[in-house]
Amino acid sequence: MSDFIKFNSTNLNSEEVSFSEALLKGLAPDGGLFMPLEIPKLSIAEIESLRTKTYAEIAFVIISKFLRGQIDDKELKALIDDAYNFPVPLKKAYDRKYVMRLDQGPTASFKDFAARMMGRLMNYYLQKENSNLLILTATSGDTGSAIANAFYGLDNIKVVVLFPITEVTNRQRKQMTTLGKNIQIVSVEGKFDDCQALVKEAFNDRSLDYLNLSSANSINIGRLIPQIVYYFYAHSKLSKSADESITFCIPSGNFGNMMGGVLASFMGLPVEKYIIATNSNDEFPILLESEKYDKIEPSKNCISSAMNVGHPSNLARLIALFKGVMDEKGNIHKKPDFERLRNTITSYSITDVETKMTIAEAYKSYKLLLEPHGAVGWTALGKYLNNLTTDEHKDKLFVSLETAHPAKFPEEINQILNFDPELPDSLKGLEEIEENYLNMGKSYAEFKRFLVENYK
Repeated sequence: MSDFIKFNSTNLNSEEVSFSEALLKGLAPDGGLFMPLEIPKLSIAEIESLRTKTYAEIAFVIISKFLRGQIDDKELKALIDDAYNFPVPLKKAYDRKYVMRLDQGPTASFKDFAARMMGRLMNYYLQKENSNLLILTATSGDTGSAIANAFYGLDNIKVVVLFPITEVTNRQRKQMTTLGKNIQIVSVEGKFDDCQALVKEAFNDRSLDYLNLSSANSINIGRLIPQIVYYFYAHSKLSKSADESITFCIPSGNFGNMMGGVLASFMGLPVEKYIIATNSNDEFPILLESEKYDKIEPSKNCISSAMNVGHPSNLARLIALFKGVMDEKGNIHKKPDFERLRNTITSYSITDVETKMTIAEAYKSYKLLLEPHGAVGWTALGKYLNNLTTDEHKDKLFVSLETAHPAKFPEEINQILNFDPELPDSLKGLEEIEENYLNMGKSYAEFKRFLVENYK
């Protein structure tokens, strides 16, 4: 075991780097995504020890394994304690079927778990180096507000968030556009994939190297490592024993959340199956079945807006984990072990009609209030369970992820359930704050001109 874990690119054409280098670069120089050369393991005894720990204590165990030798334990613990000061409810629906509510953070989204930790780590390393970063981030819904809030007011970091103008809710937009200071929000006349393409092209533009660009999307490894934690947390609080298997259902868009889960199992978490739920952007279920990958261009607009992704960046990481090679354009140069992949993951595509029906049925049956993304996950879990007998699943542990607060989608909830979800504190008062954001087309030339004129 080396003194510290190094990271290489999924394209295999870049030098190995430390965690801090991977974190601050965001994207590898060859256009690939950084992956750890070694995935640290937890023994059954270590997994057993998590059962009595708080969320922040579990986060320290997991994150410190990746960052060993790269940050003082006491300083890391302080960053983690500061990042995770909100609850992580595990709500029982029936039998041993649970919803893990990842919507209780400062922006009411699961993105808070990664963004808050990543922001603190970035700031820590930048202050040590007396350096600055310009963060470019594309968002399909909740990433933008989580990143904007996590990095708001930091002296060493400026942030530019791009979002598709017609595909985020009013509340999602206002969580970003009402901040100001070091945060600049840009609406793009296109899809999320157009926003993501602009960000990636800027990273690969060597003439912009002087801007010291980085990313806070899930293409950044600093986003993924904190997301491993809540899978261990759910297991520690709900399992009967350290070696009991658990099945997770994960609503997925750019597949960063999924990668956090799969990395957890590679670390030793006993996971029976990952159920990956997509909306009508079904490129991944088709890939699992056909072993052929075709991007969806343009991506389909569904009510689960944060999942409107026709080419998930993190697929390259998944393919790499299973011994294949996929480049950033989606070309598979070496096939992964599809048999092992299918044994680990199953996937369902869920329509908007099914999503709305599930929101109604979950509330009627279990008083379970879901928003569209969580409903996509709960629908997929139902499809998976329908393929099993009651005896096969009744006593097994299943956890479906709720990734955003229902109050972010008041129009949909009101239309289906005839009431407005109660606002969490993080969403109160947004209506009264003035918004400030720019509008832009989807040409790279226009985006580059904006960066050159506004950031030196």
